Amino acid sequence: MTALTRDDLRAMALFADLADDQLDLLLDRHRETSHQIDQVIVMEQDWGESLFLIRSGLAKVRSYTADGDEVIMSLLGQGDVFGEMAALDGASRSADVVALTPLRLVKMRAAPFAVLLTQQAPFALALARLEASRLRDLNQRFALQSADATTRLLDSLAYLSRKSSGSKDPLALIPPLAQKEIALVAGLARETASRTLSKLRSRGTVVEEDGQLRLVDAQPLIKRGLLEG
Repeated sequence: MTALTRDDLRAMALFADLADDQLDLLLDRHRETSHQIDQVIVMEQDWGESLFLIRSGLAKVRSYTADGDEVIMSLLGQGDVFGEMAALDGASRSADVVALTPLRLVKMRAAPFAVLLTQQAPFALALARLEASRLRDLNQRFALQSADATTRLLDSLAYLSRKSSGSKDPLALIPPLAQKEIALVAGLARETASRTLSKLRSRGTVVEEDGQLRLVDAQPLIKRGLLEG
């Protein structure tokens, strides 16, 4: 993959309104790294003065309950930024970020990012929109905790599609993932997720293409109120 450029940054909604010199400030001394599946990028309670931008791949933001059960808070895909809150407020990281697929990351210094937020209202507003989008995703996931298994799995498959496609397409191919990861995203027991997925396959709602899952159409999502018609 080629080195990150101004145009690459500007193509992302968060950085679209920044001038060339401001983009150069963010790119100053940035580092690009590659990470394999299951690699922990940041750990909960760690301290950090850097933030990260995903160039390609899919990651999960996870925490653990008091009983030691893993909970996936959100997913991160191409163009997403993470680590910005700890970098800005000086607090420790609030969750782990772990690679679900091979990841290509850009590590940037937090100081220029913070300076631009105080100087550029459109940039601060773009970050607020990003955080609001994440909060909406989180709210929907929590709202569905009492829903039936099929609804929760459909929502999670669409979420995986949107995040992995880079185009927010709920019908895009989902990268090959361990079934336990799909179950964790849905907040279901692995056995329940497996039975529900088999049922969706038998109905033709979900298909497998070259080892990758895909929802066939949006109607089941619309019918269950998971997607606007």
